[in-house]
Amino acid sequence: MKTTNNTVLITGGSAGIGFEIAKLFSEKGNKVIITGRDQQRLDNALSKLPGVTGYAYDVTKEEDVDQLVEKLTSEFPTLNIVINNAGKAHISKLSENANIFQKAGEEMLTNYLSVLRINEKLLSLLGAQKESAIVNVSSIVAFVPNHVMATYGATKAALHSYSLSLRIALAKSTSIKVFELMPPLVNTDFSQEIGGANGISPVIVAEDLINALESDTYEIHVGRTADIFKLFHASPADALAAMNPN
Repeated sequence: MKTTNNTVLITGGSAGIGFEIAKLFSEKGNKVIITGRDQQRLDNALSKLPGVTGYAYDVTKEEDVDQLVEKLTSEFPTLNIVINNAGKAHISKLSENANIFQKAGEEMLTNYLSVLRINEKLLSLLGAQKESAIVNVSSIVAFVPNHVMATYGATKAALHSYSLSLRIALAKSTSIKVFELMPPLVNTDFSQEIGGANGISPVIVAEDLINALESDTYEIHVGRTADIFKLFHASPADALAAMNPN
């Protein structure tokens, strides 16, 4: 798939992985639109992303998604790449009084259900293009969970399963390609609570995405994700131990 002269939507594009993806796509001559929930953080990102358009929309709210879809349809009718990057994660102990239900609900809505909704609402616009793609950003924990992020991992496992099915379904009747970007721990503001300072640069994730689009590599195992994936297939028990060292 070409990685220039596209019209690209990136949710959660005001920081971290989304910001670096937006920066790289913009530098390659694409028209880029980013969304974020926080207007101040969005404005700060846009000041560093010349030529990029940004809107303060919350993808977990249906009315915001409807407004976004309406704006994209009227102002960006050539939209052909959607990158579902917005995410939420909690560190949670699976113990009494951990408030797991509420935290899991927030994660499931942001990381999984909101992706289904925005994809469904944009399918007709994407399908009208000669070449188009959906990129769902999941995680290394879609394969092997970490016990302190169990509910987050469950949302990414659901997203992985959905991505596989969506790829098959859309290939039967459309030209929409479905990619899944699976980073390991990445050093972003989003990940600091879970030890993100030890993670890889989000620039690496953005570069791997570009390379995968160009080669039509639909499942993108970034960094340590590739190692865990191989280990999981060789020995699920060893992979689980590697992801849960403490």
